[in-house]
Amino acid sequence: MNGIRRGRADFILLFITLLLVGLGLVMIFSSSSAMAIVKYGSPWYFVYKQSVFALVGLFLMVFFMIVPYSFWLKTSPLIMFFSISLLLLSLLLGIHVNGAKRWMVLGGLTFQPSELAKLSVILYLSALISKKGERMRLFKQGLLPILIVLSVIFSLIMMQPDFGSVLIIFFIAVTLIIIGGAAGHQLLLLSLGVIPIFIYLAVSESYRLKRLIAFLNPLDYQSESGYQLIQSFYALGHGGLTGTGIGRSIQKLFYLPEAHTDFIFAVIGEEWGFVGSTLLILIYIFYLWRGCLAALRCPDTHGTLLGMGIVTMISVQAMLNVGAVTGSLPITGVTLPFVSYGGTSLILCMASTGILLSISRNQQRKREQ
Repeated sequence: MNGIRRGRADFILLFITLLLVGLGLVMIFSSSSAMAIVKYGSPWYFVYKQSVFALVGLFLMVFFMIVPYSFWLKTSPLIMFFSISLLLLSLLLGIHVNGAKRWMVLGGLTFQPSELAKLSVILYLSALISKKGERMRLFKQGLLPILIVLSVIFSLIMMQPDFGSVLIIFFIAVTLIIIGGAAGHQLLLLSLGVIPIFIYLAVSESYRLKRLIAFLNPLDYQSESGYQLIQSFYALGHGGLTGTGIGRSIQKLFYLPEAHTDFIFAVIGEEWGFVGSTLLILIYIFYLWRGCLAALRCPDTHGTLLGMGIVTMISVQAMLNVGAVTGSLPITGVTLPFVSYGGTSLILCMASTGILLSISRNQQRKREQ
């Protein structure tokens, strides 16, 4: 007879997470110190703030690791409602940064509601799909309610706008829908309907169209929309095989925009070289492997869906960031999980990992009676 025990969390997954956070703090200091001195008079400004966020994230990670993941079955609708409310408030009361209205200020702290939306979608869909069971193969009872919720989330986030977050949530949703057992013909029709929408969104705004054109021909636009990507190439090329050494990046000295946020991987490539950058990517792959292992070993569908949703969120975000920095994918403004500067992203990634660690505590074993 199959039995379930709640044991220790996956120590390896916990170690990988803390390692990524630690490496992120080192590289945030390296990539932002020059700018921090000029703007704020202290090289420690950004790394100090990120350290505070890391401590908050550590507390939430440990807390969620202790809380049984079944807790999210009943609370996920409330979290989804709260997330949608925050997205609405951000459109009304949010602050403009670089032409986008993605941020809100609460108690002196700035945060992005779209980051919470990613986790709320994972919590809500994993609970909803696990409850539906075989009904997922029926369009009206299975896929349709999910599409309605997603359309609301996508619409609110695109009004900010934040195309990168929409892409990540889309990949999360597709992963959960496939694992949840949706019919193949429904997935095919969904793909045929969604692809034209994403193409339209990619070219409908001039700044996104310029990014796409610059991605295809960055050298032709190196003084305009291709400038950031060209500077990233310079950083990666300067790093060579083994890198210039920690703290010795040239491109971070006001050449590369967003050096400590979206393009921190370019500074890593310059200072760590090809070898160090590859090792960092392997760490993410190791995170993906341990996360999938925890999810697939879970004894119930809800835990498996929840775990795979979190793993998808982290891995897709890392892929989009590294792809943009290396010129393999268009720039979407997505940060590198655990490593880039950004309090909301770091806290949500660590909290999500806490849920994944909680899932890893539940294993299936055979008991004889």
